[in-house]
Amino acid sequence: MNIKYLLFLIVITIVSCNSKDKKSEYKHMVYHAVHDKDTAVLTLNINDKRFFGHYERSYYQQGKDSGDVRGDIKGDTLRGDFHFISNGGSWKRIPLALLKKENKLYLGSGIITTYFNLPCFMPGTPIEYDNSKFVFEEAKK
Repeated sequence: MNIKYLLFLIVITIVSCNSKDKKSEYKHMVYHAVHDKDTAVLTLNINDKRFFGHYERSYYQQGKDSGDVRGDIKGDTLRGDFHFISNGGSWKRIPLALLKKENKLYLGSGIITTYFNLPCFMPGTPIEYDNSKFVFEEAKK
């Protein structure tokens, strides 16, 4: 009976150590961007395949959008969604695309449609990064 208990404790210890290692694979990054008098702060936890975090856009003298981001990473592109409260009002969800280039993140824009009641960029149409409203730079530590 004691051997089964000891084996159980060893298995629990191994599993808990492995789960801590998986959490530490994420790198914490903070980015900021300015467009005219509007500002944005993007706080991300990133690994090779996924990201999640918080995004806040402040519109000069008009309020802010604040909420969570999450998604997948493929090559130099981060694609997911932004689930937020718009100007202190109701919850909204929009697609999010960021292109990583030269240590900056360029916010993409494109045609938005819905698929199974979830907003997404329309398949087959390009996402525009060249005229990004926000170009995020890593915040100095």
